[in-house]
Amino acid sequence: MERWILYALISMLFAGFTSVIAKLGLAGISGDLGLAIRTCFVFAFVLIFAAAVVPRGELQALSITNVAWLALSAVTTTLSWVFYYKAIKLGDVSTVALIDKGSIVVAVVMAVLVLKEALTLQKLAGAALILCGLFVIARK
Repeated sequence: MERWILYALISMLFAGFTSVIAKLGLAGISGDLGLAIRTCFVFAFVLIFAAAVVPRGELQALSITNVAWLALSAVTTTLSWVFYYKAIKLGDVSTVALIDKGSIVVAVVMAVLVLKEALTLQKLAGAALILCGLFVIARK
């Protein structure tokens, strides 16, 4: 198995845990406060992780373009998290998490349009199935 696939599977596992654990942490508080507290911990843990694994010379390779794209990514991540926390506070985590995974379809479309990645029949079929699943879930 290629390393990136292993990393993606580990990410999937922890992302699944995250939603349930976050819902437990929101008991009695708003999603906004819960997100703020969680983000403080994420910030600290990521800094500690980066200090441990990022080579010292890599900082010199950082360009304004890197910073600009990563800043824009931070904006979209923030908006995603804000609305995700509002959704899990009010709804069932299992349903919200499934709908949130519709982001896969958005990522596939953006990867094809912006990054010029190939749209294979396999990716198209997978995205279509996810989209169909979203309609099934969203319908009560």
